[in-house]
Amino acid sequence: MTLEELEQIVATRAAASPDESWTAKLLAKGPEKVAEKFGEEAIEAIIEAVKNDPERLTSEAADVLFHLLVMLQSRGVSVADVMEELARRQSRSGLAEKAARKP
Repeated sequence: MTLEELEQIVATRAAASPDESWTAKLLAKGPEKVAEKFGEEAIEAIIEAVKNDPERLTSEAADVLFHLLVMLQSRGVSVADVMEELARRQSRSGLAEKAARKP
């Protein structure tokens, strides 16, 4: 499965009734709640990485990716937008890119 395919699944679920779709129910709570859920999933992935449990980390990483796409959906940002930003950043080294972000 690609991120674009997962993005389409999220969009389909987002369009469903909140009574029928957990994703739609989460989105109905607003972007802030969606972001909170993404943060919870990210913390769970960090915990499994620290514990060095590859099987649980894999599971939590899947949750992180799914909830990242739900969060992007909640704010109208597409995977294509993110990929374009990543491509733009590839035009210079990571160190130069980080230095350019400093105020």
